[in-house]
Amino acid sequence: MAAAPFAAGDSPSPTAALLPHSHSGATPSPRPSSTSSRLHILLTAALAITTSYLLLHHHHRTPLSAAPAATARPQVKLEKPVVILISSDGFRFGYHHKAPLPHIHRLIGNGTSAATGLIPVFPTLTFPNHYSIATGLYPSSHGIINNYFPDPISGDYFTMASHESKWWLGEPLWVTAVDQGIQAATYFWPGSEVKKGGWDCPEKYCRHYNGSVPFEERVDSILGYFDLPSDELPQFMTLYFEDPDHQGHQVGPDDPAITEAVEHMDEMIGRLIDGLEARGVFEDVNIILVGDHGMVGTCDKKLVFLEELAPWIELEKDWVLSMTPLLAIRPPDDLLLQDVVSKMNEGLRSGKVENGEYLRMYLKEDLPSRLHYSENYRIPPIIGLVEEGYKVEMKRSNKNECGGAHGYDNAFFSMRTIFIAHGPRFEGGRVVPSFENVEIYNVIASILNMEPAPNNGSASFPDTILLPKFCDNVAIFQEEQVYCNQLQELPAGYSVGNNSQC
Repeated sequence: MAAAPFAAGDSPSPTAALLPHSHSGATPSPRPSSTSSRLHILLTAALAITTSYLLLHHHHRTPLSAAPAATARPQVKLEKPVVILISSDGFRFGYHHKAPLPHIHRLIGNGTSAATGLIPVFPTLTFPNHYSIATGLYPSSHGIINNYFPDPISGDYFTMASHESKWWLGEPLWVTAVDQGIQAATYFWPGSEVKKGGWDCPEKYCRHYNGSVPFEERVDSILGYFDLPSDELPQFMTLYFEDPDHQGHQVGPDDPAITEAVEHMDEMIGRLIDGLEARGVFEDVNIILVGDHGMVGTCDKKLVFLEELAPWIELEKDWVLSMTPLLAIRPPDDLLLQDVVSKMNEGLRSGKVENGEYLRMYLKEDLPSRLHYSENYRIPPIIGLVEEGYKVEMKRSNKNECGGAHGYDNAFFSMRTIFIAHGPRFEGGRVVPSFENVEIYNVIASILNMEPAPNNGSASFPDTILLPKFCDNVAIFQEEQVYCNQLQELPAGYSVGNNSQC
């Protein structure tokens, strides 16, 4: 049976869906009957609300960035909150300093970004991470434990073209949205073609993956949604680009081709911004730009050959389910798993296996708990962790290739990617501590006022990264949000925060 969304011990707390909702604060005095006194009370209350919020949240400030004191900016043209979630595959943290990238840096300067990048889940591969971003679940919970893997019970094999719902556990954002009456659209995202809940990948709002579609066409299609009537405009949209991952695998992270690819990505962000500005909605839209993982350079001189372990144990090819950089082994049932691990580690530490010291084998339950990579029957019982930049092969060959790879331990900074967010719910010029990508699900659910499905993110995390809506401040002052209506009755000349979403 697949792991539950929450594991005892090192998993984060359940989401807000499983926690009681309560607010604390003073109860305001009865309202005077005269109009002038009532107006005075309202303005005084608004000032008290703001002061109370600052005092209550002062202790949450981080050393990298103060907690937001302002409220979300009012939406000018759009009636409802909108989120565009954009993935630039393989955009390693630091790539945004390879060139000026004016459009990406515009989002950074006027938005919120992660100080030292976004932390991917392990393994740092494309499909596990994209689905973790969409569901807020670790791979052991959502079931996509690799880009390719067999089911040890059924014998069926998962590939990146597998769209059967049996593989895809958890609830991705587009399902959460449509099941709560919110329109969603996906322009490529792993798992988005899977029929699940109320989501059936509708032709108007769901594109089946086709890597040959030009990036410009993808951006223009997203912009086209903003030309629809307001009741047809999706509030949640995804947009996916294969670059710079494609170039990174071919030439590694330090080649000029990477700079060119990153510059092209900046052009696509600029195209999106220009289109939104032309429609007068750029400042109303929450844009979240992320990557799924980083990239590290590899060369064939950094290889571990499993055939050199023969004096200790002869590994059959069909035992090895994945090789580099995640070594996954499922031996026959008649072998003791601990014996296989012990013999492999003995050989690797013997000094007689080339680069053997850079590979260590584990029973999956003995992996570091921070990896969250044990509690699913699909995960093979024996996992090998290879050091950054090293690769594993069955046999020695005469190849002499250099390029790039990912999939390594997510503790390596080379595996980190970007988190850049801009919009009415994000404070301009704010830098927050790095965090795991499983937190993004709750952030988007909060922006769209959705009840989140159970997930591995923290229920409180959105409060650390999002500007509060004005009504959130009112809730701190009193439980019933009667002041929302009262504040909206103020004379036109008065402006007290953002109450447009009350």
